[in-house]
Amino acid sequence: MILCVSVAVNAQSIAPTTSTAQAAVPAKVAAISFTEKDNKYEFGTVPQGTPVTHVFAFKNTGKEPLVLSSVTSTCGCTIPEWPKEPIVPGASASIKVTYNAANTGDFTKPITVISNAATSPVVLTIHGFVNPVAAPATQSTQAPAPTQAAAPKKN
Repeated sequence: MILCVSVAVNAQSIAPTTSTAQAAVPAKVAAISFTEKDNKYEFGTVPQGTPVTHVFAFKNTGKEPLVLSSVTSTCGCTIPEWPKEPIVPGASASIKVTYNAANTGDFTKPITVISNAATSPVVLTIHGFVNPVAAPATQSTQAPAPTQAAAPKKN
């Protein structure tokens, strides 16, 4: 019985030393923080065929340089542009997202940001509604139909 108590005491005395040593090591990681609420932007209603752009601003709030390895959308209608160079701790940068608004109706497009941040990946979202543009009135290219002269009346 004494042997069992001795082993339990030894195991307890080792555990706090290990966890204390791990907690003392500072976490050196990059961190990304966007300014938009919930990482979303609402375009509202946009006219068909008129591209719209939004710039998502962010800051590296971590202790290491932030590197964005890829920023992708789910289709070719949404084009992201992002910095390819590392963002130093405390610095700000942005991701520019352009939606082409070619198709009418409601749209929601996710943009996935892959980086060396502890919270990677981060998904940004754009949303809006594309109103159809009325087709312009076209003029007929055909010559007007000739009018027939009234036949002379016979008496």
